[in-house]
Amino acid sequence: MHIFKNPNYDFVRWKWHAIALSWIIILAGAGVIWTKGLQKGVEFSGGTIVIVKFDQPADVEQVRSALDRTIPGGGANAIVQQYGDPSANQVMIRVHTSGAESGGSLSESAEKVTQALQQSSLPKPSIVGTEIVGPTVGQELQTRGTLATVFALGGILLYIAFRFQLSFAVGAVVATLHDLLITIAFLAFFRYDLSLNVIAAILTITGYSMNDTIVIFDRVRENMRSMRRDNLASIVNASVNQMLDRTMITGGLTLLSVLALYLFGGEVLKGFAFTMIVGIVTGTYSSVFIAAAIVVIWQGRVKAKAAPAAAPTAPARKPKSRRAS
Repeated sequence: MHIFKNPNYDFVRWKWHAIALSWIIILAGAGVIWTKGLQKGVEFSGGTIVIVKFDQPADVEQVRSALDRTIPGGGANAIVQQYGDPSANQVMIRVHTSGAESGGSLSESAEKVTQALQQSSLPKPSIVGTEIVGPTVGQELQTRGTLATVFALGGILLYIAFRFQLSFAVGAVVATLHDLLITIAFLAFFRYDLSLNVIAAILTITGYSMNDTIVIFDRVRENMRSMRRDNLASIVNASVNQMLDRTMITGGLTLLSVLALYLFGGEVLKGFAFTMIVGIVTGTYSSVFIAAAIVVIWQGRVKAKAAPAAAPTAPARKPKSRRAS
């Protein structure tokens, strides 16, 4: 199956434009995180999740007002959002811990949320489920999630450096870091929580993007043997064009699957599905524009440094005149 007929696009030509676009998105995301912060799920920050079902539709603002009236600072410390299908009349309330609360205090927070809703003028509530995570457990999960990502990137760097070349390994890891930073930026833009599901999606993106990049790098290595007279930029362009159908078909089919999960998978999987959607798009983009471009830039600088300087020309020596014998 072919989408493109004899593609011959000059991807390397747009390497600096692609890198500039990526930097704009990453810096914008960093600005949002700096000003508003990155929302952490209860799994990492610690706290209580209460899922409530009302017998009639209830407005989210009314639920938040009920918490404000009954629990001092309840509305400020709680995140209230619709949960699942709107026709189910379910609301998810997340109360984050202040950092020094114990398990008993968190249980009391869940009870206070329940009492506040029962004493309000809202439709009759019923508790569907409750989840409690202590701050110590949340900090431990955050540390483990960070270590899992770092170890995954370190293992990838060592494998590709051994399997290909150091420049290929650097290009692959830079592209993967690019995907992670872009994904985190979009999580900050759309205010999704950094939860265990999101961490699982980020690790999945790492493997998915790396697989696509290695396929292109393998074709680059094959073409370096058959196109020895061409420069590296031409070889990279030819390799990316040859693998363009495979890249678009794989990415497109995976994107459709994750999009269906986002639309019909329910509220619990929305963060995971959104992270996967962003990761698949940016992973395909980085495999085509970023990873191979980093290899071209890296090897170009290495060759420029390794090129010997031109030796200074010695002044011409005058031939010695022979004396007549």
